[in-house]
Amino acid sequence: MKTEQPKAIIYILIAVMGLLLSVPAFGEPNEPNKAPKTTKPSKEAQIEEIKAGKNYIATKVYTAAEDEEMLNLYKGLRVADVVDGMDKVGLKNIGTMSPDIHPLWKDTEHYTHRIQGIAVTVRYVPTNKPQAPAMEAKPYDAWRDNWYTNLSGEPFIPLIRKGTVLVIEEAGDSDTGSIGSNNIMVWKMAGCIGVVTSNTSRDTDEITTEKMPLYLKKVGRGIRPGRNELESVNRPVVCGNVLVEPGDIIVADGEGVVVVPRAKAKEVAEYARVILEKDKAARQGIYKQLGMPMDDSVK
Repeated sequence: MKTEQPKAIIYILIAVMGLLLSVPAFGEPNEPNKAPKTTKPSKEAQIEEIKAGKNYIATKVYTAAEDEEMLNLYKGLRVADVVDGMDKVGLKNIGTMSPDIHPLWKDTEHYTHRIQGIAVTVRYVPTNKPQAPAMEAKPYDAWRDNWYTNLSGEPFIPLIRKGTVLVIEEAGDSDTGSIGSNNIMVWKMAGCIGVVTSNTSRDTDEITTEKMPLYLKKVGRGIRPGRNELESVNRPVVCGNVLVEPGDIIVADGEGVVVVPRAKAKEVAEYARVILEKDKAARQGIYKQLGMPMDDSVK
């Protein structure tokens, strides 16, 4: 027994040391405040992910309260004020859409054609599917309705809320009227305060009468079936040669459209507000000297 005791002690010490080595020290990665180690996907897995289609610009999601805060910051701001704000934060000549994108109608008394809102984005692409042949009305209507339902619908409607500006990248330079006098009012009922498209709208006489703010490149006439397909919703789009991401701030008036990246939106608005208030104060003085009544542009 005496000869075996030292060996037993040694075995016990080895076992204890093994336990101590297996328990991480204080502050090691398996503590709750440490991120677990992740295994990097293999090269083959990364290639397969890209094959399946991969977006590289993440869509950021904002709460209604966050959007409401931004809407309050931009209330009443003009394109000119916001462009000055963009210059101030180092975004000179960034975000200003091509002058081709212009208001369908203007209200120069109360400025109800102006927009200050939050972008929800939609992208339509030209179709590569065959056109419908000439057919009787009933089968043609079924073909048309199937296209609207399965290829070129409006699944973005549930995303619209108070203060939304719908920004549409349309199918190239096609004569496609994805916007009409009916659906634009459906969007308005959901909370949309204005629409900006890279190309066309149809029913422009009626939309002018309805007084829904719309900024477009030109009028269109053809319907979506046989012309375009829905590619994505709430992903980055290009409109008026400008990148628009969901949640960006859209300001539009008679001078066109400017897009403010959300990350810089607060700083841009604060400077733009100073510009607007100084301009109003200066013009109020001139109005008084000229004996002109104060209009909405200086109130």
